[in-house]
Amino acid sequence: MDVKRHSPPGETPSALAGARSRQTSARVADDVLLDAARECVLAVGVRRTTLAEIARTARVSRMTVYRRFPDVRSVLAALMTREFSGLLKTASHAGDDAANTRERLVLIAAAGVSALAADPLFRTLLDVDPELVLPYIVERLGATQIFAEQVLRSLLEAGHRDGSVRKAEVTAQARSILLVVQSFAFSLRPATADLDEQALLDEFRYLVDAALKP
Repeated sequence: MDVKRHSPPGETPSALAGARSRQTSARVADDVLLDAARECVLAVGVRRTTLAEIARTARVSRMTVYRRFPDVRSVLAALMTREFSGLLKTASHAGDDAANTRERLVLIAAAGVSALAADPLFRTLLDVDPELVLPYIVERLGATQIFAEQVLRSLLEAGHRDGSVRKAEVTAQARSILLVVQSFAFSLRPATADLDEQALLDEFRYLVDAALKP
């Protein structure tokens, strides 16, 4: 069959194919690709995960992934932001019944530590590719850390208003609590190899509460 006779004037078959491919790509939600990336990372680790493998797992073409994410690093950055921000949002409900803002912050922080330390993706990163986590400890803050700090800052400001939190420069106060939270999250599993986890989390709550008490 002569394809050109059935093509709109001025449009070549390759242009039609490209348009169809773009439409197919647009129909694939980011979460489908990120879910596939998560499955790959849990199976083989970060360094062995490829865009081609993500595409196969998601059952889409490689070009569909390439159009959305230029490289594996960008997929993984989006995945970690989605996963860890979601965990922190869930942890925020731990403080729903708190008597005041300071208590709410303490409960949310402890729930966040527990959730991150138990998360399969977080544990895989620490076990298989710990060097990929190191820059977020010694070089720069990542998107999830910035999100967590914003949540902490909002809680601290509310605590200043209701009098349950010691007044201090809120940016430094939020950063300090963030550093305590992430140190416990990164180290909770090895730190509880010979120590009851609940006992250590009790001490964590005491530390944060004492630091914020007026």
